[in-house]
Amino acid sequence: MSTPMPRPIEALIHTPSLAHNLERARQAAPDARIWAVVKANAYGHGIERAFDGLRAADGFALLDLAEAQRLRALDWRGPILLLEGVFEPRDLELCSRLNLWHTVHCDAQIDWLAHHKTHSPHRVFLKLNSGMNRLGFRPDAWRAAWARLNALPQVDEISLMTHFADADLPDGTRAPLALFDRHARGLSGERSLPNSAALLREGHGSLGFAQGSVAGADWVRAGILLYGSSPDHPAHDIRHWGLRPTMTLRTRLIGTQDLQPGDRVGYGSTFTAPQPMRIGIAACGYADGYPRHAGTGTPVLVDGHRTRTVGRVSMDMLAVDLSALPSERAGSAGLGSEVTLWGEGPGGSILPIDDVAQAAGTIGYELMCALAQRVPVQTVS
Repeated sequence: MSTPMPRPIEALIHTPSLAHNLERARQAAPDARIWAVVKANAYGHGIERAFDGLRAADGFALLDLAEAQRLRALDWRGPILLLEGVFEPRDLELCSRLNLWHTVHCDAQIDWLAHHKTHSPHRVFLKLNSGMNRLGFRPDAWRAAWARLNALPQVDEISLMTHFADADLPDGTRAPLALFDRHARGLSGERSLPNSAALLREGHGSLGFAQGSVAGADWVRAGILLYGSSPDHPAHDIRHWGLRPTMTLRTRLIGTQDLQPGDRVGYGSTFTAPQPMRIGIAACGYADGYPRHAGTGTPVLVDGHRTRTVGRVSMDMLAVDLSALPSERAGSAGLGSEVTLWGEGPGGSILPIDDVAQAAGTIGYELMCALAQRVPVQTVS
């Protein structure tokens, strides 16, 4: 009995590109240690699939205790930081057992630590709310929180951290950094400051670290840059920052249609052919994680050549404009032609995920994290 042919869509995770992007982070902060942020299942890449590419990091940062357990199961013995800290008192038991470092951002977490019975004191990261207004102590309460933690026998070393809301904007770190420096003055402990945007925009070899800037950080948190997306797109793309795509989503054409002027395409008839044109039907839709709100004009590659989608994305299919291909390719593209939705295409071609995200009115993070479970995933070494 013959084996049925699988649907042609697949995702590729590029291990060498992950390692390259991690090295790019290290070049930007040569004197700091690097957290590889692997929250949200390594931004949709899969922690187990991304691990080999990121294992040269100094530590891993994430949110979920179950993901921390998966890292320890991969035999990672280095630091793991819980970026949101613990969610209830009993989580501290797992922190003790797995030797997890954790963020402290509210009084309740200090209370839980005060009642926690442990033989090994915990390494904690005390978070300052420097303007993001999500998590963290307000500046007028931060030093008192440090004093409370410092008095606890359950606490070993206290590191200091904040998170920049506007690091992707010019001078976006100036005010929160000044606030951090003012309130951290005289407090002992390592500093964890830059995210991907601050790291690239202000790191070594880019804009240059200023005196007292994020250069003073002992730890930097590399997140989206590791996964081949620019943290300040569209101001700069991945080529500008020397990053490589780490996820490719690709499929093939499973049909073609020759349209006459006035013919419409897809549900809702949102696209009308203005002239005779040829379209291809690709095996990818919103059930695969491709954004349904990506309208006509979203970039795709067909056989490595850039063209666009037309009409509305449906559950399992989308239409691409073959007439817009170079003349030498327009006639030959057809059934079986490779379609790159984002990432690395044939012949060294690249479609940055940020270009697709921008056309769809979202960001690369969302596209990576939305990859559907039904899409087969391969790791490319």
